[in-house]
Amino acid sequence: MAKIADMVWHLGEAAQRIDEEVLHWEKEGRINKLWQKDASVWTGKDESHWLGWLDSVSWMQTQVNDISNFANQVRHDGFTDVLVLGMGGSSLCPEVLAMSFGQQEGWPKLHVLDSTVPEQVKRFRDQLNLKRTLCVVASKSGTTTEPNTFCEYFWEQMQNDVGKDAGNHFVAITDPNSTLQKLAESNGFRNVFFGRPEIGGRFSALSPFGLVPAALMGINLGAFLDQAEDMVVLCQKKPQENPGLVLGVILGKLAKEGKDKVTLITSPQIWDFGAWLEQLIAESTGKEGVGIVPVDQEEVAEPHHYGSDRVFVQVRLKDELHVLQDEKVAALAKHGHPVIVIDLPSVMALGAEFFRWEIATAVAGAVLGIHPFNQPNVQESKDFTAQLTSAYEKEGTLPSEAPKLEDAGIAVFADAENTPFVVAGDFEATLKKHLGRIKPNDYVAICAYIDMREEFVKDLSHLRHLIRDRFQVATTLGFGPRFLHSTGQLHKGGANNVVILQLIANDKQDIKIPGRKFTFGVLKEAQALGDASALSMRNRRALRIHFQDDINRGIQRLIDVVEKE
Repeated sequence: MAKIADMVWHLGEAAQRIDEEVLHWEKEGRINKLWQKDASVWTGKDESHWLGWLDSVSWMQTQVNDISNFANQVRHDGFTDVLVLGMGGSSLCPEVLAMSFGQQEGWPKLHVLDSTVPEQVKRFRDQLNLKRTLCVVASKSGTTTEPNTFCEYFWEQMQNDVGKDAGNHFVAITDPNSTLQKLAESNGFRNVFFGRPEIGGRFSALSPFGLVPAALMGINLGAFLDQAEDMVVLCQKKPQENPGLVLGVILGKLAKEGKDKVTLITSPQIWDFGAWLEQLIAESTGKEGVGIVPVDQEEVAEPHHYGSDRVFVQVRLKDELHVLQDEKVAALAKHGHPVIVIDLPSVMALGAEFFRWEIATAVAGAVLGIHPFNQPNVQESKDFTAQLTSAYEKEGTLPSEAPKLEDAGIAVFADAENTPFVVAGDFEATLKKHLGRIKPNDYVAICAYIDMREEFVKDLSHLRHLIRDRFQVATTLGFGPRFLHSTGQLHKGGANNVVILQLIANDKQDIKIPGRKFTFGVLKEAQALGDASALSMRNRRALRIHFQDDINRGIQRLIDVVEKE
């Protein structure tokens, strides 16, 4: 066992090799180079252009008063709800804060929409009184499809409800001179907050993208940033005393040795922390045929349910002790699995935790020898989606494709490489054959382009745990299109060690997007098709399963197959 401040780790026989790597960082002066924004820490390309997040805490401390005063004015004006319209780095940090802190007394409730699935868009619309709602449109570039379409839809809805006062109900967070800035100014948005171009989306938690929503829901920004500042100081210390560096060295070094599935275990109050962490790790490290697979929301099992490719990280709140969880984590360490335990004094320490993991991810990327700040394969899916929506606008339809099998309300699609694993007319046999391709140290990714509502999350979580226990492999559960901006990069750019189930469904009710010739349903389908095309280019083991009528019944058929295995 070794320890730095609030972090303890049990690495067994790997401990000496980790110590040697940390010593190497000290001899090479690499932590100083990192803070000097020296690209040679990584690949020597353009990494230095993406390190603005290193200074983000001190920068935001100069803006606390302005942002807090704005939030107080919003509260004073009677707004009861704040709706963040974003995707990926613009939405995941606000979601973590909303789920972890809950609604603060006397402050608006924070909601985050990051899905193009029509049912989910409609659920958000139906639960809000727009006359008392502030919409926060968040997009660095101002060109991201999802925030733009959300903005177009809710702008029209807001005009219907409040008329000419619609602009007073909108705020933009974007980089300077973006198309979103121009839109906000021309439409009289209440305010525009600016990010920095040198801070990438997934590293933007401690920038206006995370902190403006935090202030609007009533979080004390000064206290939040003070704790983050403490972590900034710790992460500038020499390697042996540097919690961010040591965590990153452990994750990067163990990943190179085959332990590339980082399984997150959290206290119940901060259960959603993994949603943000998933994007940070997957999109940063999953490229050039390598990558660290973040495993979020897998329930802790007995040690024998896991293969030899796991690293377990427990992040726990000191004031929310969970004895059974602690016992299970201790059993994993005793069994020889690498285990890291991080103690947070309170939920307010999430600001510090964001920064620790940003440093750790940057360090892990250096250990892996990759550029952790780009996302080349995310763009592939975006390009395919753009081609499909453009084709729809011209022709009024998406390209048609004949299913490889249809069986009682389920259709299965596959590319040429995956078609041999489809059994004509028999869905159950096809699923068994597909899952039969799972090898040791693989992981199974369930990618669901369906409404992220409680019943579907519960049923698909049950499915992933059945797969884990049956095949002893890691599992991930992502809802589209949000996972395209996180694990989507890993699926395509990382190692070819993933077996994918892409799930799609017909929409009970579609929603028009003002000013567009396609609907949210068409956009969602185009995103799923674009994702499938990008996976096919990378020769991934993937099947696309289309629930043509009853989603619940379709998911149950998936569960039944695995249960009978």
